[in-house]
Amino acid sequence: MKKWALWQKIIGIILLTGIILFSTGAIYVYQSTYTASEVAQKQSEQATHEKDYDLYSDGKSSELGVIFYPGAFVAAESYSQWASQVASAGYSVYVLHMPLNLAVFSKNAAQPIMDDHPNQSFILAGHSLGGVIASRFVAEHPKEVAGMIFLASYPDEKGSLQDTNLPVLSITASKDGVLNWEKYQKGKNYLPEKTDYIEIKGGNHAGFGMYGAQKGDSSATITKKAQQTKISICITEWLDKLKEK
Repeated sequence: MKKWALWQKIIGIILLTGIILFSTGAIYVYQSTYTASEVAQKQSEQATHEKDYDLYSDGKSSELGVIFYPGAFVAAESYSQWASQVASAGYSVYVLHMPLNLAVFSKNAAQPIMDDHPNQSFILAGHSLGGVIASRFVAEHPKEVAGMIFLASYPDEKGSLQDTNLPVLSITASKDGVLNWEKYQKGKNYLPEKTDYIEIKGGNHAGFGMYGAQKGDSSATITKKAQQTKISICITEWLDKLKEK
């Protein structure tokens, strides 16, 4: 009986420790998550909400779509502004829902959407960490995707696209205080020759979404609305060029 009582005590301690760790982790994730602004929340109501993504569309059939991986701890609704603007130009935009708002836990999240729409071509895209993870998926499926868009992001060695013929768009902002510029420059070695680079003057890291200020970021000298519009124009014009080829 004493031995059983000891085991009960050990099991109890293990369970209590697990509960404490889980609760601590949940609190950390909750406190770290950047929620969408009121404007972005309202705009996101226009999307079609599925379990794993929000779909922004003009209601018509789109030959070319964008599957987007959000930045770390950023709510999916935060990207509703530029996503809806790109959708209004005729390109469906799928903004993925990530476990704990971290794309690193769901690298292959794009696959089910691609499988469900075999007649549609897809560009993968991602903001910050989301771009790093999205490029890893593209590196493993170069013949299944039509290109890649980085928003304040870059590929690492695991996501190298250097040996592909894929078109790539890289958009950065001049006032970005969060992007690791050293890794960004190194990441250029993993990009193909077809990469187009665009810098948004006066924009910052948080301006790639609509979720308020981000820790460590620099102050933008343009409004979030202006940056969102510039993002949508850059993406739409780039997609238009792809369709013409």
